[in-house]
Amino acid sequence: MQAISKQSTDFLYQQVIELIQQMQRSGTLRAGDKLPSLRKLSSRLEVSVPTVKQAYLELERQGAIAARPQSGYYLKAEHAKPLQSTRAQWRKTVPTPVKCRSLIERVYEEVHKPGIVPLGIANPVMACSPDKTLARTMRRVLSKVAAKAVSYGPIHGDPDLRRQIAYRYQDHGIKADPEQLVITNGAQEALSIALQCVAKAGDVIAVESPTFFGLLELIEALNMKALEIRTCSETGLCLDDLSQAIEHHPIKACIFASSINNPMGSLMPEDKREKMVRLLEEKDIPLIEDDVYGELYFGEKQPRPATFYSRKNQVMTCSSFSKTAAPGYRLGWLMPGKWEEQAKRLKRSHSCSTGMLQQWTMSEFIKSGDYDRHLKVLRKTLAFNSERMRCHVAKHFPEDTCICTPQGGSVLWLKCPNNINTATLFETAIEQGISFTPGSIFSPSGKYHDYMRISFGVVWDDEIEAAVVKLGALVGQA
Repeated sequence: MQAISKQSTDFLYQQVIELIQQMQRSGTLRAGDKLPSLRKLSSRLEVSVPTVKQAYLELERQGAIAARPQSGYYLKAEHAKPLQSTRAQWRKTVPTPVKCRSLIERVYEEVHKPGIVPLGIANPVMACSPDKTLARTMRRVLSKVAAKAVSYGPIHGDPDLRRQIAYRYQDHGIKADPEQLVITNGAQEALSIALQCVAKAGDVIAVESPTFFGLLELIEALNMKALEIRTCSETGLCLDDLSQAIEHHPIKACIFASSINNPMGSLMPEDKREKMVRLLEEKDIPLIEDDVYGELYFGEKQPRPATFYSRKNQVMTCSSFSKTAAPGYRLGWLMPGKWEEQAKRLKRSHSCSTGMLQQWTMSEFIKSGDYDRHLKVLRKTLAFNSERMRCHVAKHFPEDTCICTPQGGSVLWLKCPNNINTATLFETAIEQGISFTPGSIFSPSGKYHDYMRISFGVVWDDEIEAAVVKLGALVGQA
């Protein structure tokens, strides 16, 4: 590492800044990389710790690096044009019958094909899989349960797993009763049950815009209508728009991801989340909370689920272990609020029960502490990948590409220039061996045709970097 000259007319901290910038330009430091600790760098450069600290603080003020609590300083992506959502850009919407299933089916069909670089799959666990630990845990469980592993289990789920989940909510000050929790086959079944508890065919369901296309497919399957509510790429749902929508439309229920939105990665501040719950409960409108990314936050602490702010018990929380531990286990859950009996009846009619071997394994995984240790590493890996991906998109996509700054999760939401139709571009990218998710499937009314979602929930390697470069070139040629 280049030495610092104490005879230079430049301040020492300015020389440290220049050194960091040189390392970035040469590729020695890349977006997402952790900078040397204050003590390590001061020892290497033979300067004081306060000098290095002053340099890091100035780089942080410039937006070049970011501090992470109890972790250190990390290099941020540069030259990334922020994604903005203004009222002037927003077209007024009305309740819409959802008709996007054909494109969703096409995307599912292609993104899972062998040999396709999986930038279109939102699977955070791919970045840091606990598969070996889970396999060891499952072997221990099998040695204990023997023949019980292939038997039916309790309809509402393993009591021990429900207790483990309830304890995690209690850490947030939420009075979660294990007896009320319902274990489901993934979060999608939890969302389906919750929606059917409070709405029927023809009813209007308010959703974020953009929102996860799986929710739209569910609304379509139940013959309901979706009403899009404008959503900010950083702070989530626009409450003024929600309030106006309530006054003008017969909204029967809302499905929102107020913690970490998919596809934008936005995070609604706690005071705003509280106002949202108060607004909905004043109007007696149920809130179905999609909280599958809640534990994959990049900030200092996990956002509290919206149910924390409920006074009327009218929030139904849906989540799963699919995004955090084991997508193949298909383990989700529903905290049904005041609709406990309806939810349990619907679970019985939907699937009778959920696989017990997976439930026992996950319960042991949590009790051992392995789950929390895994989450800590996974969050760091995803935050690291996020900065790397933003940097590569900024560098290799057309200059006018706008990029969101996710607060968690595993995906980037991009706005492409020149009014590109990403559904058409999707076919070209697949032919080149790369997948992404076209923006239009995140809207029931066909918005976002010039947007795309790409995943950084991957094991980062040369193949991923090459795929981003190639995808950027395809966008530039479109």
